[in-house]
Amino acid sequence: MGYCGMIRIFTSLTGRIIILSNQLGLRVFLCVNMAESKIIAVVNQKGGVGKTTTSVSLAAALGLAGYPVLLVDLDPQGNATSGVGFTKDDRDRSIYPLILGQAGIEDCIRVTEFRNLSLIPSHPDLTGAEVELISFLGREYRLKEALSSIKDKYSFIIIDCPPSLNILVINALTCADELIVPIQAEYYALEGISQLMGAIKLVRERLNSNLRIRGVLLTMSDNRTRLSQQVIDEVRGFFQGDVFDTVIPRNVRLGEAPSFGKPIQYYDDSSTGAYAYSALAREIVNKRLPEPQI
Repeated sequence: MGYCGMIRIFTSLTGRIIILSNQLGLRVFLCVNMAESKIIAVVNQKGGVGKTTTSVSLAAALGLAGYPVLLVDLDPQGNATSGVGFTKDDRDRSIYPLILGQAGIEDCIRVTEFRNLSLIPSHPDLTGAEVELISFLGREYRLKEALSSIKDKYSFIIIDCPPSLNILVINALTCADELIVPIQAEYYALEGISQLMGAIKLVRERLNSNLRIRGVLLTMSDNRTRLSQQVIDEVRGFFQGDVFDTVIPRNVRLGEAPSFGKPIQYYDDSSTGAYAYSALAREIVNKRLPEPQI
């Protein structure tokens, strides 16, 4: 199921109002600071917390809201790549040769079939990049240098990070303006989070003083269980004001969409997952960024 609703756009000198309507009602975005470009890395060293789902779904939601978006798949598994309908077999036009300086960025960017959404795909050979980058001077800045020439062409660049704290993730943290940290609303949600916060702190001190946490995103929440609400309360208490108001529910359609090579908004735009990521996009666009507490 694709997005089949009506899109109306009103533009002023200060921003846009985009109204998306479908059979269930209206979704309204207030878009401001149109010229401002942001690089957002979606990061957590734990796997299975919804990083790729968030990267793909948020990128698609922002694209539907009228923003040019570049999705960068920095995970060798390449699930963000297949999640927007591309295969992972074109090594020469992927993030792998780009980060090694063996390809130009314009050659690696693919235009997807989805509104305002482009992609730099991943490739399985990216698993060897950590070893290959050892001999590179300034290896932590490779991604930042690669993206610098095209950053102003996009309102948002979304980086899907691997479940690790390796040199690829350090590259993402070094070039990012902001971070989204997905945390699953289940037991052991905060396990290992201190390690991630420590890595972010080190990067801010030594590599990227402008790095900010945009927000912690609670994912896979099941409102039918008491445990989910307890975890949500615990995470909000731990991070204080750095947690998004939006909570992503556990949703079957979100799990199905990647197998069709479509973001949730184009697979089932009336699902609770699609509405949740549209709400997250509104929050990111409209919410003033607080100072991080790390």
